Amino acid sequence: MGESALRLHRGGRVKPPRDHRPGGRPGGPGPHRGPGHPRPDQRPDQRSNWREPGRGGPPGQREAERGGKWQPRTAPPPRPPEAPRGTVWLYGQHAVAAALANPARRLRRLLLTDEAAAALAERLRPPWAIPHETVERGRLDHLLGRDVVHQGVALLADPLGTPSLQHALERPGPVVVLDQVTDPRNVGAILRSAAAFGASAVIAQERNAPEETGALAKAASGALETVPLLRAVNIARTLVALKAAGIWMVGLDASGAAPLSGPALAGRRAGLVLGAEGTGLRRLTRETCDELAKLAMPGGMESLNVSAAAAIALYEVTRQP
Repeated sequence: MGESALRLHRGGRVKPPRDHRPGGRPGGPGPHRGPGHPRPDQRPDQRSNWREPGRGGPPGQREAERGGKWQPRTAPPPRPPEAPRGTVWLYGQHAVAAALANPARRLRRLLLTDEAAAALAERLRPPWAIPHETVERGRLDHLLGRDVVHQGVALLADPLGTPSLQHALERPGPVVVLDQVTDPRNVGAILRSAAAFGASAVIAQERNAPEETGALAKAASGALETVPLLRAVNIARTLVALKAAGIWMVGLDASGAAPLSGPALAGRRAGLVLGAEGTGLRRLTRETCDELAKLAMPGGMESLNVSAAAAIALYEVTRQP
């Protein structure tokens, strides 16, 4: 330690520099402070309140100082009450119009924008089965999600009840059975094709199948209200029951011996069995079908989306002389 770093106390004792006092902070005062030396946390704040315009401060104030238009921050639109347990929000013009026209539906609330109300009135003449509430589009975005194409309409309703298999057998037309098809949009699109080609029912598995949702109803475009959607605990046993009722069950599978042919099914009531994309029909399902068939695809594609395959197959089985 250099001489310049030493100070002498009275009596000849060496006084260490302030930076090295026991208990002190380097470059700062020691632990003992006499009167007139307040602690740092007791000193008045000497910081300046000046700031450069356009920097710091509330967002709206910063924008105004930079020459922009100041707008106060607004709260998000109020969210309607959550759907009670056991209800579902339906959306889309076709899906909601069909639900309003279905006497089997129990309706709760109807939310419409002004434009959507006018469009719905052209599709379904009022008065409707339930009065509507006029809302802004942003409220529906907040309720259903900004990625949902709701077309300005949302209907809170109870899900439809599941009809019995006997109810489906009493209706004419082919039957469609879905073996673990889980995508709600695929199921909805299959319902739409089933309605177009006069199918009597669509049967899905009770588990490993989508519940009734707004996405499913939107994809069905109103067909959910006209084509019964049944739930089966066991697909193989359901196929046995359908066969016992005189329905010829055809499983669509790439390993089918021959292409599906409507004329070859003349005089028979047909049923179509479709499996999930990728995995196809399960082994027991294939073994329970009366026959396996494939779709003729001369273009060389190995497979199709399950909803597209269902539409082609339904067209084929109804194409009878």
